[in-house]
Amino acid sequence: MGIKTVAVYSEADKEARHVALADEAVHIGAAPSRESYLQADKIIAACKQTGAQAVHPGYGFLSENEAFARRVEEEGITFIGPKHYSIAAMGDKIASKKLANEAKVNTIPGWNDAIESAERAVQIAKDIGYPVMIKASAGGGGKGLRVAFNDKEALEGFTACQNEARNSFGDDRIFIEKFVQEPRHIEIQVLGDSHGNVIYLNERECSIQRRHQKVIEEAPSPFISDATRKAMGEQAVALAKAVKYQSAGTVEFVVGKDQDFYFLEMNTRLQVEHPVTECITGLDLVELMIRVAAGEKLPLAQADVQRNGWAIECRINAEDPFRNFLPSTGRLVRFQPPRQSMWAADTQHLQGVRVDTGVQDGGEIPMYYDSMIAKLIVHGTDRNDAIAKMREALNGFVIRGISSNIPFQAALLAHPKFVAGDFNTGFIAEHYGKGFSAADVPHDDPGFLVALAAYVHRRTRGRAAGISGQLPGHGVQVGERFVVVALGAGGQHQRHPVEVTDFEAKSGSSSLQVGAQRYEICSNWHLGGLRIRGTVNGQPFSAQVERSTPRNPLAIRVIHNGTQLDALVLTSRAAELHALMPFKAPPDMSRYVLSPMPGLLVDVAVQPGQKVQAGERVAVIEAMKMENVLFAAADGVVGKVLATKGESLMVDQPIVEFA
Repeated sequence: MGIKTVAVYSEADKEARHVALADEAVHIGAAPSRESYLQADKIIAACKQTGAQAVHPGYGFLSENEAFARRVEEEGITFIGPKHYSIAAMGDKIASKKLANEAKVNTIPGWNDAIESAERAVQIAKDIGYPVMIKASAGGGGKGLRVAFNDKEALEGFTACQNEARNSFGDDRIFIEKFVQEPRHIEIQVLGDSHGNVIYLNERECSIQRRHQKVIEEAPSPFISDATRKAMGEQAVALAKAVKYQSAGTVEFVVGKDQDFYFLEMNTRLQVEHPVTECITGLDLVELMIRVAAGEKLPLAQADVQRNGWAIECRINAEDPFRNFLPSTGRLVRFQPPRQSMWAADTQHLQGVRVDTGVQDGGEIPMYYDSMIAKLIVHGTDRNDAIAKMREALNGFVIRGISSNIPFQAALLAHPKFVAGDFNTGFIAEHYGKGFSAADVPHDDPGFLVALAAYVHRRTRGRAAGISGQLPGHGVQVGERFVVVALGAGGQHQRHPVEVTDFEAKSGSSSLQVGAQRYEICSNWHLGGLRIRGTVNGQPFSAQVERSTPRNPLAIRVIHNGTQLDALVLTSRAAELHALMPFKAPPDMSRYVLSPMPGLLVDVAVQPGQKVQAGERVAVIEAMKMENVLFAAADGVVGKVLATKGESLMVDQPIVEFA
């Protein structure tokens, strides 16, 4: 658009990508957000210092802060977002529900005054319509909560809830509201201008959530009908008009299994997942926000809004899915996103892959902010095409130095229920309620991983054989028969005989026989590359390979579709000898309390010589807005405290040793 930009940054972000990309950059404080990004005075001072005429607040920190929006306006600076009174009206849960009712927007039916008797509860439940949720005012932890599907259950549920609440909380006030079965989280994107025009830009399906945090978003939703889409869109527009909304905003709904929908809240800002809407509509939402803030009219009417193809976004987070999604901070030793064919400011060239990120190769992932480091967006002709493109893009997303949730995303995309569009907000809790492990990412063709490990080894040995200066008669001899030893936990290895034939160094093609399966692999992969692309049996593939692993410098690591294989590729004789090698068990660390994640040690609650019981608090670690309390696993006496308060810890670093 030809507009010059100013980036504000904290101490932790001085080398961040947004700082390098902007025309000017202003340092506004220390790393903690309360000392930098949440300081309205410093941001306004930066505007005045640089002569900036407008502020875009993004989608975090002060983006929904009514006082900040008002201050910016009072200083004569344009706030690229809604007016402060719109933010205020939608920021209060009770007031926003009242406003929604007045605007004839569906809200969850309920009785919000204390109910005096079981008979009255039955009458109210009948008026609302079954099923209903009977809940105690002071309820929590599952106590004082019942779901009733008929009069009998409502009568019994009211009495049970009242007794539980009285005994547990000393407060027996009971409320009733509609119970939404198999709820989905579906939101409508709205866009308004300062001339009273408001349109809706279809919906986004955001039901795949973990602990109320969105993981995968898509547009459109695979669930709702055109009639429901229109009804939801019109109600969202009515609500936006009721608060004189101008700019981009989102009206969130909970949708039941029968497509009954109810207003939840309105987000008065740009959403993280806005790119999926940009893909299917061909509109640049950020550009439209800027134009609306400048006083322009919307360039299109409701009838002009398109819905082309299918878009999916995966949030790529710096967290370890195999350690209960604990934050992972540190240096990005490698950050190589998949090949990009769509860009944020170019909505003409779609049907491809887009990466929105604020990090780069060699950058630092600080412990102070949210764990999201990138958004991976794909646009396909239909939902199956979009899923296939996303799986391929995840295969080519290289992140090293920190852990990421890419294996978890790969597992979700391959889950039959996700592929069928059969899910709701409880999907992750239902299918991964006990956590996530490597067993949750079964590969649809494990033989391909074995073949790829053998292929990489054969390419490596082929190059070694061609190195000049070898003693005559003692040059590297490369055979055709290998054994791929898949390294398992606790020494439980699997052995796969593989025959490699028709090897051509120039074209990079080979035929590999793994059991009854034959794989024709062709790739122009170069030996140092972490990413390998090519074809297998004529079909394109992307995978990641490393020629050594942290535990074994001789092993080859192959990663594809979220599955990781660590393998040794040996001659038949070497494989026989390897089978005789004793297994070296890892050291016993049960006497230590280890840091489960990189972070700041904010408290050590024990000292040497102290007796500690199982379950007692030992230490507290903080990273990425998340506090993790470590407890003693068994009774014992503290021998040594090995880390000090205020220290930055690495993953698995010992904190306390028991005697």
